[in-house]
Amino acid sequence: MPELPEVETILRQLAAGSEAAPPLAGQVFSGVKLLWARSLAEPADPRALSEELIGQTILRLERRGKYLHFRLTRASLLIHLRMSGDLRVEAQSAPSKPHDRAVFNFESGWRLAFNDARKFGRVWYTRDAGRLLADLGPEPFDPGLTAERFQRMLSARRRLLKPLLLDQTFIAGLGNIYTDEALNLARLHPLIPSDQICLDQARALLQAVRDVLEDGIRSNGASIDWVYRGGDFQNHFRVYQRTGQPCPACGAAVERIIVGQRGTHFCPSCQRLPG
Repeated sequence: MPELPEVETILRQLAAGSEAAPPLAGQVFSGVKLLWARSLAEPADPRALSEELIGQTILRLERRGKYLHFRLTRASLLIHLRMSGDLRVEAQSAPSKPHDRAVFNFESGWRLAFNDARKFGRVWYTRDAGRLLADLGPEPFDPGLTAERFQRMLSARRRLLKPLLLDQTFIAGLGNIYTDEALNLARLHPLIPSDQICLDQARALLQAVRDVLEDGIRSNGASIDWVYRGGDFQNHFRVYQRTGQPCPACGAAVERIIVGQRGTHFCPSCQRLPG
């Protein structure tokens, strides 16, 4: 958390701006303040980051998996929010907030603050963003990710289905929430070996992944704790965090198990484990 829909929502808000803050594209850096040095993954020296960023312009904002990618005049700034990261645009005169880890000031008098209570989020400044993103799997909405290709990917990995879907090198952007929701919609058990998924099941799963992500984006993501607020998708969960409540498809009670050290929610009736 945040997952692809939450990161996409943040990206769109930063790109569009609001009545309270301008869009980020076109902003020129005037300084950087690192309040917790370990938030910076690259470069190793925080002073190098400040020297490089000052005077550069944010050209456009993109997303790759769960990474926010700011394309700059001469390089790239990447931010991964991990478990508790958040970004806000505000006037430089605004008071700082607890857990602010990095502050990027702009010549316009605005600033971008990176807040991260649990300290897992990271910032990279690099001239080779492709190197950092190279290991990510395909985007769920990539037109080149056909059902046939997806089924071949599943067969080649030979892993339990849910942990594989959470693996960012397999497919980029999925987390615990949307994986549980997609597996329920596709009527697939989280513990099915991936090489047992036939083409029809792969097609159904890929469509389910896309459907739940699109629903999440339309709802501005899911707000389930204090970390990420403003979304509505939590009011439309099928199984996630609904242990004991009825499955929307069949009415059976949703169950919770641990898969790969992650709480996993599924319908024992709709999502039967073969054998």
